Amino acid sequence: MPSLISRAMPTVVRLRGAKKVFSSAEAVRDQVLARSLRPTGYAPPAGLERSVDLSVRRVAGWPVYEVTPRGALSPGRRAIYLHGGAYINEIAPQHWKLIAHVATETATRITVPIYPLAPLATAAEVVPAVTDLAAQLLDDAGTTAVTLIGDSAGGGMALAVAVHLRDRGLPSPARTVLISPWLDISLTDPRIALLEDRDPWLAVPGARYAGDLYRGALPADHPHVSPLLADLTGLNPITLFSGTRDIVNADARRLAVRATAAGVELDFHEAPEMLHVYPLLPIPEGRAARAALCTALRS
Repeated sequence: MPSLISRAMPTVVRLRGAKKVFSSAEAVRDQVLARSLRPTGYAPPAGLERSVDLSVRRVAGWPVYEVTPRGALSPGRRAIYLHGGAYINEIAPQHWKLIAHVATETATRITVPIYPLAPLATAAEVVPAVTDLAAQLLDDAGTTAVTLIGDSAGGGMALAVAVHLRDRGLPSPARTVLISPWLDISLTDPRIALLEDRDPWLAVPGARYAGDLYRGALPADHPHVSPLLADLTGLNPITLFSGTRDIVNADARRLAVRATAAGVELDFHEAPEMLHVYPLLPIPEGRAARAALCTALRS
């Protein structure tokens, strides 16, 4: 049975007005315009340095952060974290807190690219650039295990990068970890209509508009934006987290079927009644998911 605090989360999320933003294309368009006038910050929150060391560099003009356990000279693992936000929103404090937690719990150095947002940049530019970054990290890491991690839109991007690395004949990440991933940009799965009323956070009209901004000129079935539809053969293990009160749970279930059919090892954590990106939330189920995520990295 879901914990008491998790049962209160749908009400909290609705009261914060999160779903209103995705209720229509117009609402998302207005938010994009507002953010273009007053961009939100991407910097790690104050106090994060109590548990991790931070550095930043520029790659292809993007800020790219390195998050390392405090005082660790040579962490035993490497990872890339791709943040969510429907491709139109900047990395948030909750993302940074999860990144710091995973880094310290698993002795992992985590690379965090601050990729440009739609519509200023689209998948045709962003996915190849992140793939180049991942390829360089994999080359530098040598025999050190490298994991791709992403949540929501960043989860879709993480799987797209894994597919693109394979298609380019480059080394693959040891594992890809997907947290409530958005894997089909079209949001046309029939089950989504059944989930939408129960999802207190996401709605199809606004999310689809944001997805169109991100895909740009690419067709909706292109693997850069809908990696669920790609050939998954040859990918390394995938760890997948999804809650059943989340419209993109439909994508997660389809991925489970397609990955298994392609012979990909899949570790699927489906949490009853949990919301979108529940592993980032301050609830017992989120804490359990974070522990499972750390276990996946150690494996």
